[in-house]
Amino acid sequence: MKMSIQRFVVPISYLKQPLFQDLLSKAEEEFGFEYRMGNLMIPCPIHHFVNLTSHFS
Repeated sequence: MKMSIQRFVVPISYLKQPLFQDLLSKAEEEFGFEYRMGNLMIPCPIHHFVNLTSHFS
């Protein structure tokens, strides 16, 4: 299955959100700490990411 990739710039305040921290943990499990070109890849569907972050204030 081909993964869709989209670039997002998020506020640093998202790092305090437990649900966003869960996404970061999943990224660590899947990709470790090696990122090509400095981009952080989050392993979830784009619509899920947009829906999740739309609830952060």
